[in-house]
Amino acid sequence: MSDLEKDPAEVVGTGECDGPVLEMLEAREVVLGRTTKVRRLLPNKNRRMVGAWCFVDHYGPDDLTRRVDSYDVPGGRGMHVPPHPHTSLQTVSWLFEGEIEHRDTVGSHAYVRPGELNIMTAGNGIAHSEVSTPDGPPMLHGAQLWVALPDSVRSTTAPAFNAYADLPTVAFDGARATVMIGTVAGVTSPAPAFTPLVGADITIERGRRLALPLTPANEYAVLVVEGKLSVGELTPGFGEMAYFGSGRESIELVAADNGVRFLLLGGEPFEEELVMWWNFIGRTHEEIVAARNDWQAAIEAGGNDRFAMVPGYEGGPLPAPPLPGTTLKPRPRSR
Repeated sequence: MSDLEKDPAEVVGTGECDGPVLEMLEAREVVLGRTTKVRRLLPNKNRRMVGAWCFVDHYGPDDLTRRVDSYDVPGGRGMHVPPHPHTSLQTVSWLFEGEIEHRDTVGSHAYVRPGELNIMTAGNGIAHSEVSTPDGPPMLHGAQLWVALPDSVRSTTAPAFNAYADLPTVAFDGARATVMIGTVAGVTSPAPAFTPLVGADITIERGRRLALPLTPANEYAVLVVEGKLSVGELTPGFGEMAYFGSGRESIELVAADNGVRFLLLGGEPFEEELVMWWNFIGRTHEEIVAARNDWQAAIEAGGNDRFAMVPGYEGGPLPAPPLPGTTLKPRPRSR
C-alpha cells in the first residue's frame, strides 16, 4: 500500500530497544486517497519500529456496498491505490475479510485473500497497484505492513513477489497461530525474511490464557483486530497495539470473554538508521531525493531502468508529493 498522505512525514529509526517494557502505541487515523481510512500504528510518535517492522496500517471492517455521499458511485468504497513505488523494503499484505487485486512491475498479477500471505520485496525499486475487486466479498478488513531491508541486501536483492496460500499453523491449548513470517513455537513460515523477524495471526478462545513463547533477543508488539486482550496491566482492544519490548522468554496473554484475534509482530531490533519518506526508505536525504526523481522520470517516460510501469493497470500512476523544504535527517528510534 502507498502512503497517500499529502504531506508525508520523515520517519527515521535507530536500533535502540528498552528491554521488557509494557506500553500502548496509540493509532492515528489517516485518509488514503478518497476511499480508504486506516489506523496507523507504526511509525508511532513514541516508537517508530518493532524489529524491522517499520509501517503498520490497520483498516476496516469496511462495508464496500454502502453508499457514501462524498464518493462518486455506489460501491466506491474500498481500496483504490494506483501504481506507486517502493525502495529498500518488503510489503506484507494480510486480510481478515475481503479481496484485493495486486499487480506489480515484475509482472505479478495476484489476489490477496484472507489467510493468504502476499509479500513483495522492493530491492532498489519496484512499483505496484492495489485495488478492491468489484465482484469480491462485501467487507474489507486487513493490515498492510512494511519491513525495512538491511543495507547488506537492499540494493543487491532483485525485486520479487511471493504468495503463500498454505501457511503453517501452531495449535496451543485454547489458541491457534498462523505463522506469516519467521518462527513461532518452533514452526517456521516459508516467506522470505532478511533479518530475524516474526509475524503471526493468533486467536485465543474466550476467557483462555496463552503462555506465548518468545525469543529474548527480539522485541514484540501485538495488534488487536477482534475482541480484547490482557497483556499484564494493559488491555488493548480493537485497533490498538501493545508493545512489550525484548528480554522475555514468554508472555501471558488472556482473551476477554468474547475471545480475541491479534497480529503478533516482532524481530531483532534493527540496528541501522533509516530515513523514511512517502513510499521510500533510504539512509540519507540524497537517496530519497534520487528515488523521487527516478519515479517522476519514470512517469514521464513510461518507465525507466529503476521503475517500470505496472502492466495491466487501467489508469495512471501516482505522482510523488513535493519534498519538504528541509533536509531529511535521522532521529532516534524511540522518544
